Amino acid sequence: MKETLLITPPFTQLNTPYPATAYLKGFLNTKNISAFQMDLGIEVILELFSRKGLMKIFKISESKNIELSDNIQRIVALQNEYIKTIDSVITFLQGKQPTLARQICSGNFLPEASRFEQLDDLEYAFGTMGMQDKAKHLATLYLEDLSDFIVECIDKNFGFSRYAERLGRSANSFDELYSELNKETTFIDQITLRILKDRIETVDPKLVLISVPFPGNLYSAFRCAQFLKANYPEIKISMGGGFPNTELRQLKDNRVFEFFDFITLDDGELPVELLHNFVSSSAVENQFKRTFLLENNEVVYKNNTLKNDYKQSEVGTPDYSDLFLDKYISVIEIANPMHSLWSDGRWNKLTMAHGCYWGKCTFCDISLDYIKIYEPIAAKILVDRIEEIIAQTGENGFHFVDEAAPPALMREVALEILRRNLSVTWWTNIRFEKSFTQDLCLLLKLSGCIAVSGGLEVASDRLLELIKKGVTVEQVAQVTRNFTESGIMVHAYLMYGYPTQTVQETIDSLEMVRQLFEIGVLQSGFWHQFAMTAHSPVGINPEEFGVIPVINEITFANNDVAFTDKTGIDHDKFSFGLKKSLFNYMHGICFDYDLQDWFDFKIPRTKIEPDFIQNALQKETFFSTKTNAKIIWIGGIPLVETFTKSKKGNSWEMIKLFFHQKTHSFEISLEQDKGNWLLEKLKFLSVSNEQRFTFQQLKNDFELQFEDFELFWYSKPINTLKEFGLLTL
Repeated sequence: MKETLLITPPFTQLNTPYPATAYLKGFLNTKNISAFQMDLGIEVILELFSRKGLMKIFKISESKNIELSDNIQRIVALQNEYIKTIDSVITFLQGKQPTLARQICSGNFLPEASRFEQLDDLEYAFGTMGMQDKAKHLATLYLEDLSDFIVECIDKNFGFSRYAERLGRSANSFDELYSELNKETTFIDQITLRILKDRIETVDPKLVLISVPFPGNLYSAFRCAQFLKANYPEIKISMGGGFPNTELRQLKDNRVFEFFDFITLDDGELPVELLHNFVSSSAVENQFKRTFLLENNEVVYKNNTLKNDYKQSEVGTPDYSDLFLDKYISVIEIANPMHSLWSDGRWNKLTMAHGCYWGKCTFCDISLDYIKIYEPIAAKILVDRIEEIIAQTGENGFHFVDEAAPPALMREVALEILRRNLSVTWWTNIRFEKSFTQDLCLLLKLSGCIAVSGGLEVASDRLLELIKKGVTVEQVAQVTRNFTESGIMVHAYLMYGYPTQTVQETIDSLEMVRQLFEIGVLQSGFWHQFAMTAHSPVGINPEEFGVIPVINEITFANNDVAFTDKTGIDHDKFSFGLKKSLFNYMHGICFDYDLQDWFDFKIPRTKIEPDFIQNALQKETFFSTKTNAKIIWIGGIPLVETFTKSKKGNSWEMIKLFFHQKTHSFEISLEQDKGNWLLEKLKFLSVSNEQRFTFQQLKNDFELQFEDFELFWYSKPINTLKEFGLLTL
């Protein structure tokens, strides 16, 4: 028996668990509260996409008197091939049968329906990939064909990473979802509830916590709660997570509490602890933190505890136990380098800092605590957690799920990883700010950073200023160059349709993006159309941004707000051209196309000079080294050889230092006394040394014996060292 059951309802990701329950379980461990967690989504997927599961859905489809599309008729005709191959394909995607890749790639193994029609277009993108990745992509298309069959014949709401998402997206009223919940359960519901029933009877919890990160989890969350209420009325049920945090802050509809006893907002640790206390005790006066509940048939919001939220250093290490970590499946959906990271391979999730250190972007929900309250975690604690999770899961890949990882903290985490001599692979979200120098990017790469994603948003300096992004296009170009040259992949979030954005600015943004890809400082990107959210500065003060919101009565969810832009521009029509051009740019082609070629309507010519980005990258950034800058040596200790140098009858002793690094070797020569000083200092400057030395400390030490440190610091031998790993941070 466990006191608490933590559930992520269907569906989020196929390749890795959503981390909310692991975060909460890690916290509950610190309070000695026993808990069990489950990812219902992956369990349902594995039952559905199995030999037995496919046999059932094909049988169900036969009993339905519906007219099938040509594509679905083909899948039905090939059902025996799907049933024969499904278990092998799933096992391959779980990484357990890698030899199957050759058979998948050789053709005539997987049955093919309409999803495979795009292969002619994608062959150039995947033709150069390794066989394993190409086989994953083909297997993904195979699963998507089956998904099309399920949507048409079994359940129109099905989706691999979302379920009945339309019912949760901007549902100002609970009516439609409530109506759906009063219909008969679907085939997928039945699988979900059967698995849930088995787990409830095994775990026997007093409290069930259902995490709802996205609208696509909402329907299943309510179905699970409905089942529990009907069959286990003694169990208390609470909802938390990203969806209620952003959407349910104005909840009024008491019908919601026919399903849930509680809904908590924002950081879950203290609210959950207090719910546990409520369920476990018979105290007359119950304390709650940011919790909706029903009293006298009315929805009330209780925040009556005097306790403060826990500091990030106090919440414990995420605990991934109980989850079926070896059963997640890696898929490659589209030829987008960053998207393949999201869906391929299992990543441990961690957070460097709570909230956003910038917290000014006008399109972002900066009024909410999960962004507004910024609290970084000490680098040593973070790396302690990294080591604990590696020991627990056997996986050394980490996705830091920050709003924007702070550069200074990234530096300290990288140094700590290197100091402990850990082998880690990691990636995160950032702001493209000037703190990301060439030296910092190189340090991050050496610590295991393989990719960053960041918001370029609208590639227009006027709009970036209106957004309060705090960067310019020129600065973004320089920072992306620094990452790219260090070997870190860069993905850019791109936006169109921001309030007051003109057609000219949209086209100019596209030209900026074209140049960034052509020069090679961006490797991945994705265009999003601007959406106004209720908790962003634009949503709170729409008149300041020239938009008119559509006002609806809010009794249930409130996040995405419909609006009209006073410019009257139809931004929707740019979607296809922007995305098609980007798809080609990501694959290194079509840079010579006129921008007009991407659109089937007349657009203005760009006003951006064709060499704007090139010129931005050629600008020299002159800066004097800050006295408190840390000096780090990331190389090893060199081999030493002394020799005598003679010139015009004079001779003096010299020292030659030979450095061997992973991929190359080099040497420098110095006067013997300065060479010996440098040799001694490299030991102290080593990344393995916990104590850090500043530029000023190094200068002071040098000048105890010699003169003119600047002349020495900018000399040819030291510049060579800087090129190969003497970093200024």
